[in-house]
Amino acid sequence: MVVSLLCVTVLSGSCVGGMYLLTRSKIAQAEQTKQQEAIKAVLPAFDRLEARQIETPDGNGTLTAYTAYAQDVPVGTAIRTFTKKGFAGEIHLMAGLLPDGTLYRVQVLQHAETPGLGSKMTDPKFAGQFENRHPSAFKLRVRKDGGDVDAITAATISSRAYCDALERAFNTLASEGGCHE
Repeated sequence: MVVSLLCVTVLSGSCVGGMYLLTRSKIAQAEQTKQQEAIKAVLPAFDRLEARQIETPDGNGTLTAYTAYAQDVPVGTAIRTFTKKGFAGEIHLMAGLLPDGTLYRVQVLQHAETPGLGSKMTDPKFAGQFENRHPSAFKLRVRKDGGDVDAITAATISSRAYCDALERAFNTLASEGGCHE
């Protein structure tokens, strides 16, 4: 019986490992495509993009910033940002900021929040409240915490996490002089 279980386990493990090796490049390609589409969605029209890594001011990570140019004039920066404060773990966003630091648009890249509750952060109604808002005049906190953000009903933790990720993006870009208030 032990030999049978060992054989089944080795065979199953080999099948799973083999399938991972076969699909690894396609999964990476799909993630890259999703990221490129998110960059286009959160920025005004552009013809050139430059990527760079920026250390967060708190020293707890590095964000990737994509500065977009239209005819060699900067039109905005897309920042892949994150938070570890989600209800179900990390949340990754692509935040588009105009040269003056105004939030242009935001798109959720990855989350594991509760379906029907925290997952509503992907709804245009929730994300729309951040569009064309500058963090100096729009407090990136839920109303319950004294901010200007209408939290998702029954998902305050997810709403707070979303705000935390956006604040991280803004503060990181501002720390290197990328936002002019």
